[in-house]
This record gives sequence, structure tokens and C-alpha cells, in this order.
Amino acid sequence: MTVDPRSVATEAVSKVPEVLFGFWVIKIAATTLGETGGDWVTMTLDLGYLVGTGIFAAIFIGLVGAQIRATRFHPFLYWGTIVATTTLGTTLADFADRSLGIGYPGGVAIVFALLGASLAIWYWIEGTISIQSVVTRRVEWFYWCTILFSQTLGTALGDWFADTDRGGLGMGYEYGTIIFAIALAIVAAAYFWTSMSRTLLFWTAFILTRPLGATLADFLDKPVAAGGLNLSRLIASLVLLGFIVACILLIPQRPARRDQDNVAA
Repeated sequence: MTVDPRSVATEAVSKVPEVLFGFWVIKIAATTLGETGGDWVTMTLDLGYLVGTGIFAAIFIGLVGAQIRATRFHPFLYWGTIVATTTLGTTLADFADRSLGIGYPGGVAIVFALLGASLAIWYWIEGTISIQSVVTRRVEWFYWCTILFSQTLGTALGDWFADTDRGGLGMGYEYGTIIFAIALAIVAAAYFWTSMSRTLLFWTAFILTRPLGATLADFLDKPVAAGGLNLSRLIASLVLLGFIVACILLIPQRPARRDQDNVAA
């Protein structure tokens, strides 16, 4: 029995949501939750970065496996997997930067190299890194590994810009949030008013939303003396989780169209 490749492609792409405004709202909230949730497990519960990484790695692998085995787009499954990448990215970056003593510049360099390698191998094998190419299980693994590296890079970038120790630039969480928000605004302007590659702009925006969420989360839960609001990590995480659930329920969640790459990625 033969299988029509077009039906397989349509099925696989249907598990990736349309990249519209609502996508970015939920994405930023998910990245913020990843930072507060990851810090709650590793710092508030005092489990440490290594144990926290192990916990979130198991959750990440389980959810990615469920996402890949799924036969259609499930909004809660997809966004649950995104949140898993943000929490794992948080603990991975913190473990490398702090526990291993690499420091923020070293951590950024290593994760940037891993992200570049993931994208390069994906492009080398498939000839594209667009979301429209997510049509097989192999490409789905590329997709989720790339997302994980981008989330980890975003955490390292956010901490590097905001913190004063471990080689940080010491700009503070407020200024860090503003800087990354401006960078995203520039990407948005390039999307609306230039003919730059939509694929390039998508991945750039995807990476930049992570440090924006990381610095925003740090601003919420870090001590006042460190430039934060000193809010409870657990309370902040629960509020963010409720917001994400509300967005998924209220904002239309449709699978990406076959021409989505030409529209938003």
C-alpha cells in the first residue's frame, strides 16, 4: 500500500499552530513561566540545577514523544511542550552558567553554537528550516531540539544582560526587558516593511522572546535589592499558567496552513 506524501505532510503540519499575534502572546507568557517555574523548583524548593534539569528533561522527552506520536494538532499538548522547553532551558542554562562555573559569556557562546549546529544540520538534511518543513517525525525532532536550544540561549542571554556577576553586563532586569522588547519591535518592523526571509525573522523572534520572558520573570521574582519585585515564584507561576490556559481557550488555535511559511515564518 502506498501513502500519499501530501496527506502525510498535511497531517504533520497540522500539529504546528498558525503563527499569528496570539501565538506570540502565549509564547512570551510561556517563556516567563519557564523562568519562574524553573527557579521555583531549583531555588525555592532547593533541589538544585542538576536535579531540576533531570526532572524537566524527563517531562520534555515525554511531551515531545507525545507530540510526535499525535496525529493532529492538540493546543494544550503543543503549548505544554513549549513550556517544558522553557523550564528545561532555564535549568540547563543556570546549571552551565552557575554550577559548572562557565559564566554567562561562555554559556551564551556554547548554547549559540549548539543552536547554530541544530539549524545547520536541519538545513543540510532537509534543505530548509521553515515550519512548513515539519512534515516528518525526523523533522519534528529537529524542530523541538532547535526550540530547546533557542529557549536555553534566551535564558543565558537574559541573565548575561541583566546580572552583574559571572561576567554579566549588569544592565538590570528593567533595562534588559526594554532592550529585548525593542529588538523584537525591530524584527516586527522588518516583517511588515521589508522582504526579509520570513523563516529568518521567525527564528529570530522566537529566540528573542525567550530572553524577554526571562528578564520579565526575573523582574517579577528577584529581590528588590537586585532590581526585582520579590514576588513569590509559585504565585507568579500559577498566575502565568492561568493566563496561558485562558489564552489557549479564548484565542483561536488552528493548525498551520500549508502556506503558513509564506505568511508568518
